[in-house]
Amino acid sequence: MTALKLPATKGIRVVVVDDHPMLRERLAHLINKEEDMTICGEADNIQQAMEIIQQTNPDIAIVDITLHGSSGLELIKNLKAAGCGVPVLVLSMHDESLYAQRALRAGARGYVTKHQASETVMIAIRRVLQGEVYLSEHLTSRILKTLVETGSKVEGPVVDRLTDRELEVFQLIGHGRATREIAETLHLGIKTVDTYRERIKQKLHLQNAAELHHRAMQWVTKAD
Repeated sequence: MTALKLPATKGIRVVVVDDHPMLRERLAHLINKEEDMTICGEADNIQQAMEIIQQTNPDIAIVDITLHGSSGLELIKNLKAAGCGVPVLVLSMHDESLYAQRALRAGARGYVTKHQASETVMIAIRRVLQGEVYLSEHLTSRILKTLVETGSKVEGPVVDRLTDRELEVFQLIGHGRATREIAETLHLGIKTVDTYRERIKQKLHLQNAAELHHRAMQWVTKAD
């Protein structure tokens, strides 16, 4: 469900895209308390988000990774492909070590986890509005360390081998979703999901469906 709001008189207009109504409400309260910011639109899926962003032309969009029926990563890519210049800050429950670099590659300008303090969220918003990229000190340090490594390639997490769509399928498998459920959730054909499952098994060197389910459940438990 979308709650579309017309821009108020404050200068900075913010769109929030998240599939949890209570989170949207808390974030709207936090942002509307700022003297120079206001929420101009809310959405919980890609289609609604694209419509609202095109209608309101906000100064920044705050996007969750998990949305109804798809991924925030796909929304970020769609915005970029459509030529929308709105900067995106990802605010998600998912560990930044798993998703932050994927979000940046998709076109986001920053990544904040939901467990971080409200002050950190506001700092991240303002950094992105200033044209900067916002990441935690820990992740920034890790990325820089990787860049300066010499002599051997530094391997990231095993799931880094998966594409964004494969990671979505892997995550849903870990949550116990059957192939048909995954297909309905991601609006894919059953054969397409089966293809993704096979690719995931190959990339993670898994022998069968049982190993795939076990690995996916382990990963989801760690990520959540």
